[in-house]
Amino acid sequence: MNAIGFKKHLPIEDQESLIDFTEPMPISKGHDLLVHVHATSVNPVDIGVRRGGHAILETPKVIGWDAEGIVESVGEKVTLFKPGDRVFYAGSFKRPGSDSEYQLVDERIVGNAPKAFNDAQVAAMPLTSLTAWEALFEQLQIDYMDRDTNSQHTILIINGAGGVGSIATQLAHFAGLKVIATASNEESNQWVLDHGADFVVDHSTDLVKQLHNLEFQDVDYILGLSHLDEHWNEIASLIKPHGRIASITENRRPIDLKKLTKKRATFAWEWMYSKSYFQTEDMSSQHEILNAIANLMDQGIVKSTLTKTLSPINAANLREAHRIIETNHNIGKIVVTND
Repeated sequence: MNAIGFKKHLPIEDQESLIDFTEPMPISKGHDLLVHVHATSVNPVDIGVRRGGHAILETPKVIGWDAEGIVESVGEKVTLFKPGDRVFYAGSFKRPGSDSEYQLVDERIVGNAPKAFNDAQVAAMPLTSLTAWEALFEQLQIDYMDRDTNSQHTILIINGAGGVGSIATQLAHFAGLKVIATASNEESNQWVLDHGADFVVDHSTDLVKQLHNLEFQDVDYILGLSHLDEHWNEIASLIKPHGRIASITENRRPIDLKKLTKKRATFAWEWMYSKSYFQTEDMSSQHEILNAIANLMDQGIVKSTLTKTLSPINAANLREAHRIIETNHNIGKIVVTND
């Protein structure tokens, strides 16, 4: 089968930063589905893995953590899907990615694709949707069914125009929360408002002052989606007593958790790959989350965040997608398809 990967950690301008190659077709066993990949999207994690290292690999490493496609075959333990099913998923950090013609993926982290959307629109969604859902409804422990209570609560989403933020604003709005999202220019400001934010503030200037100007002294929840170090003091200042904070980005220097002591605030990490990485007992919750996202999309409650499509799936188009994301000016998701 055809695949795209890398053997050297090179700048994206280098033709060998991502290369086309062929490898044997994998065989589905156990809980695995063999999926014929129709579309894959590119996330910042792809950039980090491709650039982050110095070793020269013997065989190309295939990345890609968003896919939409058709189930080709199933392992003997599979109960959730059958050949011919249209699916979407983000995959596992420990296994070859979706930048390939076919991919093996555990059925327990796969969802049924929404019916009303095309391949590219669907492939834009899995990783960011899983991350946003888990951060909001698992780590921050927001009950999305209790809209009456949530309407009395406020969440600050830092980097609301990013991939995860674009889903988190929609899900927080769906849950009934008052949503304050950050952005940094006119285009991204409008994007977050269009995706469920009630208020928008600029994350490049003092967030505390801006929220106070909006007459919010503090907030019940904070979801940090970029630059945790830079925003930590603002986060600690703005969180309410008994409030909850979650972050998907790691700190690069020590953060002072003692700033949360008197407020009895809770801090949690969100890493979407944790369940598949450690084969946790609740791993199949990602199947349920993706099905819930698909239903919300088909009901018109959640919008796809697709903004650019490239075709076909090959090294040249994936290099172009990586290049655009590396500019740090992209809004929404870039998907590469075989349509």
